[in-house]
Amino acid sequence: MTRSQIEYILALAKLESFGKAAKACFVTQSTLSAMVAKVEEQIGITLFNRKTRPVSLTPQGERVVKVLKSIYREYQVFDEVVNEIKGYDVGDLSIACIPTVAPYLYPLILNEMSRKHSEINFTIHELTTENIIEEIIAGDIDVGIVSIPLEHEELKEYDLYVEDFLLYDCGNTSKSSKFKVSDIDLERLWLMEEGHCMRNQVGKICELRQLKKINGNLTYNCGSIFTLIEMVKMNKGVTLLPRLALANNTQIQEHNIYNILAPVPSRKIGIVTHKNYVKKGMLSDLIQIIKDAVEGFLPKNTSEQAIFKPLR
Repeated sequence: MTRSQIEYILALAKLESFGKAAKACFVTQSTLSAMVAKVEEQIGITLFNRKTRPVSLTPQGERVVKVLKSIYREYQVFDEVVNEIKGYDVGDLSIACIPTVAPYLYPLILNEMSRKHSEINFTIHELTTENIIEEIIAGDIDVGIVSIPLEHEELKEYDLYVEDFLLYDCGNTSKSSKFKVSDIDLERLWLMEEGHCMRNQVGKICELRQLKKINGNLTYNCGSIFTLIEMVKMNKGVTLLPRLALANNTQIQEHNIYNILAPVPSRKIGIVTHKNYVKKGMLSDLIQIIKDAVEGFLPKNTSEQAIFKPLR
């Protein structure tokens, strides 16, 4: 089986369409179809159900594709090693970041990364932690920026920074300027929807797992941190926001921000890659660029912070 044939099969498995897979592989649909059929004939296994819409993998095909993904990753590792040996700073780099970090971190680092590595084609994504893990393992994403530790056997983790959470309360009637976690009014607490690590961490802090109801009959799940902030403002609610979300953010009403007394709930943000990732030089550059970019926004003293692990 050739590398091209593996690419065709993986593209078809992902896109579930001969036309879309052929376009992604820059070949005609008839060429891709013929090559996939040739592989099936050679190994004596039908990989795809062609009668379904969209095209789907057979149970046997699912097992074969899982192995082919591992083989294709080794091809990618080989390419990266060769380029690194030759000193080539070329190719592609795909970076995915969780939604509670991406809107505030990306603007701080992307221009510097693209300037420093002008020969690299960067692809930027905003994904949940679970999707980042899946896509790194599948070889579709190179680098993930997430809340750590994940302690996944297929991934390697690198520390970036620790940021604390602050209380954002748009309905506070007390005169207090600082709060304990236990002081938070859970009846007015808003969280991100399930699947976002900040919801997991805030939920862990408050030991709360519930959907938000508006006017008793409307259940609302906030899918982005921007929406979360607006819904808290509109409903005189309360939430916890990571400190970096407050940096240069005109959406935030500063008089509604309150510090939390020790132990201050915090999270550790880090980079994750596949354990076999080889672009160490670029990875080192990215880590340093991020650390330099966030340094001025985060508190120096972290002794009173209590780091909460992301729930998975």
